[in-house]
Amino acid sequence: MKIVKKEDFFAKKEFFISEMEKGRIFIYPTDTIYGIGCDALNGGAVMKIRELKKRENKPFSVIVPSIAWIRKNCFVDSLAEKWLEKLPGKYTFVLKLRNLNAVNSVVNGGRDSLGVRIPANWFASIISKLGKPFVTTSVNFSGEKNMEKLEDLDDFIKSKVDYAVYEGPLERRASSIVSLIDGKEKILR
Repeated sequence: MKIVKKEDFFAKKEFFISEMEKGRIFIYPTDTIYGIGCDALNGGAVMKIRELKKRENKPFSVIVPSIAWIRKNCFVDSLAEKWLEKLPGKYTFVLKLRNLNAVNSVVNGGRDSLGVRIPANWFASIISKLGKPFVTTSVNFSGEKNMEKLEDLDDFIKSKVDYAVYEGPLERRASSIVSLIDGKEKILR
């Protein structure tokens, strides 16, 4: 795993975007916690994250390139529109998919819904430039503490990641998750 500072990432931004397009696995900061992810259209890369997190079929969420992407690929009613006004921000919205091919089926286990977010963080601008969804899940095994600093990173996970974009300790909480399916609002976390 190569550790990259934000400044170095921006100095070689085009290189790192091409690495994302090749299916490389990244750890990156968000406005909440450190995430681990890859191109959400690359099924092989998504499977690597499933294997390293030991997460068989629980769906992953994605950072999306824009609100326009959400409107194009998900069903957005008036209730969802009101919530979308909170983006970018510390929210993940679960929406019914309009386009089942918007992500590889490995991302959401073939479900007809998807968790989408746009963090209020510089990394979201990279995903916007990438122009496609990027898997976002916490850097930990299910039920264990989220990675707050590099020293918290499990050796097994470390051995499977290509890049860690590290900004120092992030002692925050994960995003709020709100289901907005069929005109009903349900706070999941």
